[in-house]
Amino acid sequence: MSIEKALIERSNNQCELCAATNDLSVYEVPPVTETHSDKCIYTCKTCKEQIENTVEITPTHWHCLNDSMWSQTPAVQVVAYRMLSRLAPDNGWAQDALDMVYLEEETLAWANKALAEDDDVKHVDSNGVVLQAGDTVTLIKDLDVKGSSLTAKRGTAVRNIGLTSNPEHIEGRVDGQRIVILTKFVKK
Repeated sequence: MSIEKALIERSNNQCELCAATNDLSVYEVPPVTETHSDKCIYTCKTCKEQIENTVEITPTHWHCLNDSMWSQTPAVQVVAYRMLSRLAPDNGWAQDALDMVYLEEETLAWANKALAEDDDVKHVDSNGVVLQAGDTVTLIKDLDVKGSSLTAKRGTAVRNIGLTSNPEHIEGRVDGQRIVILTKFVKK
C-alpha cells in the first residue's frame, strides 16, 4: 500500500490536524531519515503552508490543535507539539495546551529535535557579524518607521536589541518607540 493510501485510510480522508477535507497532501515530519507512513501526516494546504513557514501563521486556525494534540499517532503529536511551541510565546491558549500535552519519551525527543534546529536561527548584521539579544547596534541608513512620522536616523544606536523568529528582523527602541528593524540596515 502506498504512503498516501495508508494516510487516507488512517485519517478518514481529512487533515489530521484541522479535519479539513480539501487540498490534502502528505507531509513528511522532519527530520526524515526514511519515508514511511508512520513518519508522515495527511494535511491540508493551509496547515502545511503554515507548518513550513511559507505563509504567516494564523493563530486562530490552530485552535484545532486542542483536539489533534490528543491523537494516538506520534507524527501528529509531534507536529501539534511543534506548532503549539511556536504559538505559545504570543498565545496563552497555546501555552495552556502545551502544558497539558503528554508525549512518550521517544516522541518528545523527535519533536524537540526539529525545535532545537529552529533555535539555531542566526541573526547577522550588514557585515555578517552574529547578533545576540541585548547587543547594541547602529543604524547604517535613515529608516522611515511604518505607522508613524518617525524617521530613525543613520548612526542612531539601538541598545538592548531583541531577536525574533525571523533571522532578518530584530526589535529595538528608537526615540522611546519599540520597532522592528531589518538586520541588513544595522551594524554591531
